[in-house]
Amino acid sequence: MSFTKVERDSEPKPCITLIGMAGAGKSTLAPLLAKALGWVHMDTDRHLEAFYGRPLQDIYDTYGHEEFLRIEERLVSEISLFRTVISTGGSVVYGAEAVTRLKELGPVVFLEIDAETFQKRVGDAEGRGLAVAPGKTMLDVFEERQPLYREAADVIVRTDRCTPDECVQEILEQVDIS
Repeated sequence: MSFTKVERDSEPKPCITLIGMAGAGKSTLAPLLAKALGWVHMDTDRHLEAFYGRPLQDIYDTYGHEEFLRIEERLVSEISLFRTVISTGGSVVYGAEAVTRLKELGPVVFLEIDAETFQKRVGDAEGRGLAVAPGKTMLDVFEERQPLYREAADVIVRTDRCTPDECVQEILEQVDIS
């Protein structure tokens, strides 16, 4: 079997990474943004599931909180892509190597929501594979992650105040992908 050689861009386009809490709209906005750019979309939670061959919640339950975070950090820090909208698991900001790698790949967009919207959209997060350390509440995790998201972000977009299409437009207006 032979393959046709395909030329790559002379100057590959960077990625755009979406970070934020569960319920912020990462999984909704990433495919819309990718379509608007003519790019592809990658969900890091699905990447973990594909690597382990099991659902995210099962990975979390099997390995526990700390090891799950190490697994996520390692797999995300090894990503090598161009022209991709990357949606991440909300806990990716706990892994310094993962955040560094995502920033190397291109702009990082924090999809921000308020605590009330988070609680309304996510509920008890049953079966979502949400990385909540033992003894912490969902609200504790929300408050703990906000400064981490802000620190990692190049751009911040409030997703609880506009439609998905409006959010995509706002991202496109704010990111530099040249």
